[in-house]
Amino acid sequence: MRGVETRIQEIRHKIFREVARMAYHTEWPVDKRIEELPYKIIPGEVGNFRNDVFLERAIVGERLRLAMGLPCRSAAEHAPLSDNIEAADRPETYYTPPLINVIKFACNACHEKRVFITDACEGCLAHPCVEVCPKDAVRLDRTYGRSYIEEEKCIKCGKCASVCAYHAIVVQERPCAAACGMDAIGSDANGKADIDYEKCVSCGMCLVNCPFGAIADKSQIFQVIRAIQSGERVYAAVAPAFVGQFGPKVTPGRLRAAMKQLGFADVFEVAVGADLCATQEAIDFVEEVPEKLPFMGTSCCPAWSVMAKKLFPEYANCISMALTPMTLTARLIKSEHKNARVVFIGPCAAKKLEAMRTDIRSDVDFVLTFEEMAGIFDAKHVDIEHIEEDPEGVNDASEDGRNFAVAGGVARSVVDVIHEKYPDKEIRVVNAEGLRECRRMMTLAKAGKYNGYLLEGMACPGGCVAGAGTMQPIKKSQAAVGLYAAQAKHKTSNETEHVKELQKLVD
Repeated sequence: MRGVETRIQEIRHKIFREVARMAYHTEWPVDKRIEELPYKIIPGEVGNFRNDVFLERAIVGERLRLAMGLPCRSAAEHAPLSDNIEAADRPETYYTPPLINVIKFACNACHEKRVFITDACEGCLAHPCVEVCPKDAVRLDRTYGRSYIEEEKCIKCGKCASVCAYHAIVVQERPCAAACGMDAIGSDANGKADIDYEKCVSCGMCLVNCPFGAIADKSQIFQVIRAIQSGERVYAAVAPAFVGQFGPKVTPGRLRAAMKQLGFADVFEVAVGADLCATQEAIDFVEEVPEKLPFMGTSCCPAWSVMAKKLFPEYANCISMALTPMTLTARLIKSEHKNARVVFIGPCAAKKLEAMRTDIRSDVDFVLTFEEMAGIFDAKHVDIEHIEEDPEGVNDASEDGRNFAVAGGVARSVVDVIHEKYPDKEIRVVNAEGLRECRRMMTLAKAGKYNGYLLEGMACPGGCVAGAGTMQPIKKSQAAVGLYAAQAKHKTSNETEHVKELQKLVD
């Protein structure tokens, strides 16, 4: 639903804006303010989005807690919203699992999967729905002139729907579960959506596909603002997918100016780290495939790499050990600026948990999404579309590095680096978008179909521009990234000035 301003997007934006305002107004007692906010966000006596205004406020309350980085609670808990609010000021509690949460009393308890015949059925003479059913579950009722399904026999295969000339048969799946490439969403005892965190890789696709807004992730909006207010030197590392996310008039120079107006010490493009990552993966691929490894998978998408290691543990070493663009950019910033704190700002929910790994935690201090960042701009009334451009110029990133944001861009970057050094070397590539396709790709690789290949995996269909924290239509974002990438001074990743520092950053 990216690019469509639904009621869910509206309420999420209000939540992020109000949490940011609460952080900026240090004179407001946080425990008192969070209790007041549901009444501000959902005013009056009649529900705006649901039939029950009290239910709406309860859901908003849990969203506020999650946006503060606090745990989600069940309806059975009677503690005030401000319960354990002091944890929001303790860094060690940031993004503690689970990151993705189902607010149970917001869940519609959708059917996991059902097949049903609508009023569009014409009771046709051919009735192919009856003929193709492997369980004899579809019948033709001559009295009413339409087909019907015997539920106890139906195995929900959907064959009847596929042959209906009138498209009168509907196969309906729970949207969050259908979007989950890990099959991590089932039902609890009450029919509500339930996440199996042993399977979940925090890609966030369930979050953006739930039509009831019942799934939300945690945020660090409050903590980032407080870090800036405390006088720390906080640097923004902005992912390549940022282009166009804040509106068509927002140039990179305007974004940089707006970030500095908020108090950020400086802004770096993570495309710089993408160049370093592509160079490192190119070196590793040439050295290891196929002599040491049958194939190599890219490393930059944490949801894809975690999925591959969870479901195909025997091939975990085939996923590149190269540091991700986020981590390499953070290390570059901290190598140049003593006592710097780094905020990764990007499209991805999974990056939040990547930053909490023990080997990454000292590099990346905070993670925000573009959507959360928009709430901060709104809270401070920053007119990002008309602000004067920052004159300091653009980071030295390549066209390939900036194209990391689009599906296929990572593999292309790695191949281009290899061809710079070995122009006659043939590199075979396969890429997959969405975790279901990634799983299929790994299954074929396991079967030996991709020996000698470079595998690019992207958890989000379309690439990073389709991440859970994005706001714009995917195709539009892909085009915007391509236009901006074409303006780079360098074509391939190994031509940039920072590549010479790669070894120092990975040691």
